[in-house]
Amino acid sequence: MLLGCVADDLTGATDLALMLTRAGMRTVQVMEPPKDASQLDGFDAVVVALKTRTCAPDEAVALSLASTEALLKAGARQIFFKYCSTFDSTEKGNIGPVADALLKRLGADLTIACPAFPTNKRTIYNGHLFVGDVLLSDSPMKDHPLTPMRDASLVRVLQRQTPHKVGLVSFGTVRQGSATIKAAFDAARARGESYLVVDALDDQHLVDIGAACDGLKLVTGGSGVALGLPANFVRAGLMKSAPAPTTMTAPKGRSAILAGSCSEATRGQVQCAIAAGVPTFKIDPMGIATGKFDAASIATWVSENGAKGPVLVYSSADPNAVAEAQRVLGRDKAGALVEHLLADVAKRIVNNGVTRLLVAGGETSGAVVQGLGVESLEIGPEIDPGVPWTRAVGRDLVLALKSGNFGAPDFFTKAWDRLT
Repeated sequence: MLLGCVADDLTGATDLALMLTRAGMRTVQVMEPPKDASQLDGFDAVVVALKTRTCAPDEAVALSLASTEALLKAGARQIFFKYCSTFDSTEKGNIGPVADALLKRLGADLTIACPAFPTNKRTIYNGHLFVGDVLLSDSPMKDHPLTPMRDASLVRVLQRQTPHKVGLVSFGTVRQGSATIKAAFDAARARGESYLVVDALDDQHLVDIGAACDGLKLVTGGSGVALGLPANFVRAGLMKSAPAPTTMTAPKGRSAILAGSCSEATRGQVQCAIAAGVPTFKIDPMGIATGKFDAASIATWVSENGAKGPVLVYSSADPNAVAEAQRVLGRDKAGALVEHLLADVAKRIVNNGVTRLLVAGGETSGAVVQGLGVESLEIGPEIDPGVPWTRAVGRDLVLALKSGNFGAPDFFTKAWDRLT
């Protein structure tokens, strides 16, 4: 095992595992730090999927360090800390605190911060993160219920989370290639900078940034910057590239979609599924709190309506509805009610014969996978950028775990075409 990865949520981990698989690394995703290194034999990269994006900073640090220790023990030569392509965090973290702890543990003096993912329209210019054609602070992320992002300057955002000095490798340097980027790293060390936000507008920039990261003990970023890392190990003669899977054989059984994300992208996918005639069941936090919805009755509805194709259970709502639920119930409780209910629904419908399950939302995916007791995932074919089908190792169950912000409008209807 060459590359050890720690991801701050489940769908982000799957996104990263897909990127590494596409770039030629034999990759496995696990739900907790591996206790037995022999279980990782045959893999070039291991991605540990944590649920630390929105927990208390101290807890995020502890879990990330524990994962890193296990990966180092298993032989990892480089550690990758993966977070969202929209840099989801609060004023207190958790990106800065976790990165600080990993830098210290690894004895490193410098790393990068690059959440860019141009394929999904996340780009960085002059240290500012863009979502499509607008600044992060003008995008729907400004209304995220847990991590509202209202400052597009990644240098400023990260500097508020760490006592270490944060610098910038601007586009003018990045476009000159990996050697110039690496020289910028050396210059930053001389200035006493520990973090470098790195501009990136297209995939070639990510490849060059990844090449420049050869030799860094720690790399931090979104899945996009991992695009250039596998080639470093190939050039060093440590691995040979493996072909990425193009199909996945799924077990016979029924199909279902559970959507807990309230992102603009997921709301659009819900509407597209409704327009396509997919049977739907809508839930909301207030209804859960008052007992209007329960897992047993929803599971029964899935069984009664899922004979001819996928069905959709969703809580996706517009920002005003989300804000009202949070006002009445509290921010954390409103989200937890949905997550726990959908996790319970997932257990019941899988027991009732659902073998193909699509889950939308990072927090929801984490709750569902934990509820189902899935321990590791085999990475399959890509559905849309950043989202593959996966197989639960040792189980007759395939899962597509989608970040709320990812996927085309028809994601919920076309995903099933990738399965055989």
